[in-house]
Amino acid sequence: MDLKQLQLSLQQPHLAPVELWDPAFCGDIPIRIDRHGDWYYLDSKIQRPQLVQLFASVLTRQQQQYFLLTPVEKVRIQVEDAAFVVVAIEQQSSHAGSVLIATTNLAEQVVIDAEYPLFLQAQPDGQLLPYLQLWRGLTAKFSRPAYYQLVDLALPVQVAGKDTLQINSAGISFTLGMLD
Repeated sequence: MDLKQLQLSLQQPHLAPVELWDPAFCGDIPIRIDRHGDWYYLDSKIQRPQLVQLFASVLTRQQQQYFLLTPVEKVRIQVEDAAFVVVAIEQQSSHAGSVLIATTNLAEQVVIDAEYPLFLQAQPDGQLLPYLQLWRGLTAKFSRPAYYQLVDLALPVQVAGKDTLQINSAGISFTLGMLD
């Protein structure tokens, strides 16, 4: 299968055209995304997935702050870690080789590639964990099961004389860490 066809066949995020809007900032609202990707309003978990998906469709990150945008207002929300969580990894073959498909906690599927790369981010304890760069400056943290799926698919390779663990997707190599 062609990589472009694969990307088009995946369920793409249903994003509102926030890039076309320039509303005035209206302040903060008590919406929070916790480190597990759960959304809260006034410390009550939002239980309706459709409402979370609606909010996610207008979510953007600007200068390390998170906003919900509509044509007439811009409100700031709090995000504890990443806006989304990768909950599963699937490996598929294409004409360009192996590709990895990440599925988020909102059932969005993304091909890990140059447009949506995997990167390592330092945690407060110094540990490096994998994240996925998404649209509008947003990121997705890998859940523990998805992280273990990545490790199962990774291969040890020599980079600059050091043993590293790498994963390949869409012809690009991504480093998961150094091997002792």
